[in-house]
Parts: sequence; C-alpha cells; structure tokens
Amino acid sequence: MIPDDVIEQVRESADLIGIIGEYVELKRTGSDYRGPCPFHGGTHRNFAVIPKKGMFYCFVCHEAGDVFTFFMKKLGMDYPTAVREAARRAGITIPERTGPTGPDPREPLYQAVATAADWFGRQLHDSPEADAARQYLGSRDVTLEQAQVQGLGYAPRGTAFLDAMKGMGLRQEVLLEAGLIVKREDGTLVPRFRGRLLFPIHDLRARVVAFSGRILGPGEPKYLNSPETPIFHKGKLLYNLHAAKHGMRKAERAILVEGQFDVFRLTLAGFEEVVAPLGTGLSDDQAALLQRHTPHVILLYDSDDAGLRATFRAGDALLRHKLRVSVATLPEGEDPDTLVRQGGAAALEGILKHAIDVLERKIQILERKGFFGSLPGRRRALDRLLPTIRAAGDPITRDLYMSRVAEVAGVRKDVLEREVDPKQQPTAPYRPLAPIPALPSSIEKSLLLVMLLGEPWKSRVVQTIDPEEIEFPAYRAVFEALADDAPDRLDETAARAYEGLQAEGLGQSTPDALFEQAVNWLEARRLDRAIERINREIPLATEDEKARLANEKKRLAAERNAKRPTYGIIETARRKGAPGT
Repeated sequence: MIPDDVIEQVRESADLIGIIGEYVELKRTGSDYRGPCPFHGGTHRNFAVIPKKGMFYCFVCHEAGDVFTFFMKKLGMDYPTAVREAARRAGITIPERTGPTGPDPREPLYQAVATAADWFGRQLHDSPEADAARQYLGSRDVTLEQAQVQGLGYAPRGTAFLDAMKGMGLRQEVLLEAGLIVKREDGTLVPRFRGRLLFPIHDLRARVVAFSGRILGPGEPKYLNSPETPIFHKGKLLYNLHAAKHGMRKAERAILVEGQFDVFRLTLAGFEEVVAPLGTGLSDDQAALLQRHTPHVILLYDSDDAGLRATFRAGDALLRHKLRVSVATLPEGEDPDTLVRQGGAAALEGILKHAIDVLERKIQILERKGFFGSLPGRRRALDRLLPTIRAAGDPITRDLYMSRVAEVAGVRKDVLEREVDPKQQPTAPYRPLAPIPALPSSIEKSLLLVMLLGEPWKSRVVQTIDPEEIEFPAYRAVFEALADDAPDRLDETAARAYEGLQAEGLGQSTPDALFEQAVNWLEARRLDRAIERINREIPLATEDEKARLANEKKRLAAERNAKRPTYGIIETARRKGAPGT
C-alpha cells in the first residue's frame, strides 16, 4: 500500500507535459498544450494538457484524467503500478507499508461511477435532449468547452442511462450500490438523475465518486446529490478539493463558497483554491480536511440572512480546528458567480482583500443592529458571540476574542471567562434551580410544527425566534432549512426529524396556543440562564453589588415565573424543602 501523502507528492512532482509528450506532439496554446489525441487517433489538436490543473482532456472522445490515469489508459497499468512509474520518473522513493493485499472490493463501484461520468459528459455534448442544459450554461456565460474540461454532464430523462449501462456490461446490483439507480416500491429500477445538469464529485485521489445534479426548469429539489455509498460520504468530502488543495498550499488560504456553480465560476476566473460543502452545512470532518491543507479559510457566502447563518456555523466549525477564519462580504444582492461575471477576477480580489475576522464580522452586524445600545441588547449580543469564543480551539485566538468581546460589550474579562468556561466557576453557596418540568426539544418541536403550516405562521416564527435559541441540533437545522425554503439541503439526521414532524402534525392543538407557549418557554429559558449568571457572580461581588444583583435576580425570577407559571410550584417546593429541591 502506498501512503496517500506520497501519492500526492508524486502527482504534484510528475512532469505531465514531459510524460505525455513522449506519446503526443504537443504545442503550447496559451497556458495549455494541445495535440492529437493518443486515445482515439486523428490529426486535429483536440487533446489538451492543462499543467495548472495537472490533467489532460480530449474534446472529442472525452478521455480525461491525471498522470496516473494516463499511464493506466495508455499503457494498461493498474493504479499502484502507475503511481510507482510516475514516482520513478520524478525521482521519488515510495516507502511501502503493510496492509491488506488483493483487489479493492470497491473497485467495481469506482468503475461504474467513472463509466457513468464519461457517458453523462457525452450526453451534454451530443444529445439533442441536452439542448436545455447547453442553453442554461450559455445563459450563465459558460462555454461547452469549459463545461467539458470541468467534467460536467447531462442526465437525460427516460431509461437511456439504464440501457447504456446494460450495454456496457454493468450489473444492476453495482449500479444500485453506487447510487446511480434507485428501486421504486413496485420493484422497477430508474436512473437516480433525470433531466439534470451534473457536477462530478471527486475524492482526494481525483476519482469520481458521486454527482450533484441541478434541475433545469421548475421542480424540487433544486440540487440532488448521490446518496451515501461505500465510496461516497458527503460529510467527509468537499467539492473540488481534489484540485483546489494544490492551490491552497500555494495561496496559503482556502476560499469556501456555498455551491458548485460558485466554485465553477471562481475556478474559471483563475482562483484555484476554491471549495464548497456538498449541499449541507460544513461538518467537522470537512473542517478537518481543510485544516490539513491550509492555515486560513475565507468564507465567501451570500450576505442575506440565510447566508450569514451558514457563514457563522461554518466559522465555528473551522475555529474548532484552530484555523484562522475570515469573512468576505459581498455587495447586497450579489453572489460570487454574479460578482465575477460582472466585474471579473479583480472585483473578487478586492472583496477578498477586505475580508475580516469572523468574530469581528459578528460584532459588526450586531453594532449595526444597535445591540450594544442597551443592557438587554448587550446581553443578547453576548449570547450570539459566546458560541464563537467557545469554538476557538487556538488558545491565543480565544484569549483575543474574550478581550475584544469584553471591550465591545462593556463587561469584565474575568466575568466573561467564567461564562465561556463554566468549569472555572468557584463553588457557590446556592442550590441549583430545580429541573425544568418539560423537555426543551418538545417546545422546539412545537415551533417547527407551527412553521410547517406555511405562511403567515412561518414568517411569524422566524421574526420572533433566533435560531440560536433552538438547542436540539436536528431541530435547529430544520428551523433554518424552513426559514430558507431549503429542506432539500438537510443532512440525513435532520431529514429524518423533518419527515417525522411532517407525519406528526398539530393534532388537537391550535397554532396560536402552541406558538404562545413555545415563545414563553424559550424566553423563560433565556431568563434561567441570566439568573444562573447572577448566582455565579454573587459570591465574588462586594456587599453593594450583592444587593444590586439580588434585586436584579428577583426581577428576573418574577418575569420568568410569569412566562412559565409552573415555576411558582417549583419555587414553593424549594422554600418548603421538598425532597430533591
């Protein structure tokens, strides 16, 4: 077995032009090299070698790949032999490591997906049905040649895909396991992707392992990904990372955008270090992938409310992996695709140069909304800033964040430190509050059930409740997806929660009653946290401060009990010394 890092070293060091030039007469054309295709023959210069991307591509027969693929397709080598041959030519010694021997049992899946990718690419170029896809690309200023180089394809409607794969000898069992076809309830088999423009998804070895399909015209979901398979786990891959990792190392940064087309546009504009999650929020595994290749990530998401929520969730995930995280702010109404189409690479570079730290961006937004102008506003602002402080895995970054937040919010840094890390709290001479007599998730569920009724209820909930108030992660994901009208982007866990909520319904409850109860309980929960903070501060306060804090605690408790009357019962039990209180 050859270590992955050695494979990457060989791929980067191999002289692709020199190796292919032994078999093809290449001539420089701009930044690329062109020549007759060594696979299908002919005399026209339809075969391109692209050093910047470390790949070759034929615009006629659509053969494509990297230096290893060339050895495999031209000389009939298997993958390990191709790596060793490229290493020999580059003067790199491969350290062998022990491991299982024999063929990879997943190889049929890789072969099936690669065959499908080639077939989809041909459809985009040749099929009359793909005219809608070609027109769509043209409307977005993408040439067919650019689309082909990036491996885009088209999945026709009907059974043409099934017929083609059968003609190539691919078994239905393999196609099912690879996520290329699905079995309906009546047992019939149909292609998973139909009538969609397809973006290939690669693993770190540049093998196509899945697809993301954009629908052309009306319909849902807008983007459909391959399902989880033995060779594809969407939470552990990033779109375009196989190509962008080289650019990341050179630029010492990554640009993280929301979708495949944003990646596509920025890549065409010359930005090599661009990646995107695969239709969901950034996972910890994806953040860890980025940390392996770069010390700095610039988040380039849309600047609307949904984009900002996604920005800060991604920022926290990246901070947990000790990355430096900046936020680039796009003009209102723009996304990376439209910005580059209108202003070119220079327009984007100007935006990137003015990127600011993710915490500073949060503070900037809170200041513009006037949060720091009142005591309740500062408290709410701290609730939004604390998750980012806690996420900072780098001790120096965390300390700088605490100093900055203490300054802007007007609180002592030592108090803020205790709030950030409750483990540092001194033992306090007070008894904790009794357990809340209802699960928060049941209240959160009520809000989601109300949202599922549609307008005007959805807008009412979104305007009243901050997503950070939803503590159960799956419900928070559903809340944000409903707010953004994007339930198709839920991960597997949140999607199951969403389906369960749809099946449950309101029952005998009225939306007015559920909404009022949920809002009151969430507000009471916020007041609980404020009372707990006061309880932690009292032992450290002066006598004058203790009196002030006691009055504030009394006021908050009365307000909380009004929001959640059951607390009156709990407090009475506590005063009487009931067991367990």
